[in-house]
Amino acid sequence: MIRIIVVDDHRLFRMGLKAAFETGHPDLCIAGEADCGEELFCVLSSTPADVVLLDINLPDMWGVEVAQRLCSDYPELKILAVSAENTAETVQAMIETGIHGFISKRNGDPNELAQAIRSVASGVEYFGRDITAIIFDLFVSKKKTATVTCEFTEREREIIELCGKGLIFKEIAAKLGISHNTVNTHKKSIFQKLGIHSKVEMVQYGIKYGIINLN
Repeated sequence: MIRIIVVDDHRLFRMGLKAAFETGHPDLCIAGEADCGEELFCVLSSTPADVVLLDINLPDMWGVEVAQRLCSDYPELKILAVSAENTAETVQAMIETGIHGFISKRNGDPNELAQAIRSVASGVEYFGRDITAIIFDLFVSKKKTATVTCEFTEREREIIELCGKGLIFKEIAAKLGISHNTVNTHKKSIFQKLGIHSKVEMVQYGIKYGIINLN
């Protein structure tokens, strides 16, 4: 059972989500609700959870601020942004906080939301198609993004390639016979070389420059 806290100031959205999960997704349990950032942290103090569904436009705090505090105070929690606010600036700011996924409310598909929740709960990032397109546009326009001539070690290239195959970092460590900390060190090196902040951007780079073969 995946325990979820929904943070959204629209009560009808929260009610609709709860009804949809109870009817069609019994493995998903809404353990708590909050209509603002401060209420979320009150709920978290007494309610165990696995995933936080976070709207970005809240009455008291910006979603980016909430995500930053969650990553700092509750690093074990997975954060899935669910919002109609999906400008390039907002998407970039949210990704840089360390969220685990982002889908748009505009799609209105509870089945995709359920899929996204299961994905981030298992440790795999999930970004909706429209969000992925925004991330890619940000990636190619970044002045700090490395060019095709960026040099990686053999191990770094292996990690990029395995990420492209959908493996999470723990699985990569097991496959390569190295520790999770070593994989994390390589990941940080890759991110620094590319001037990026997420695995999605790394995979986009790998596909673009042939490190990841989709065939």
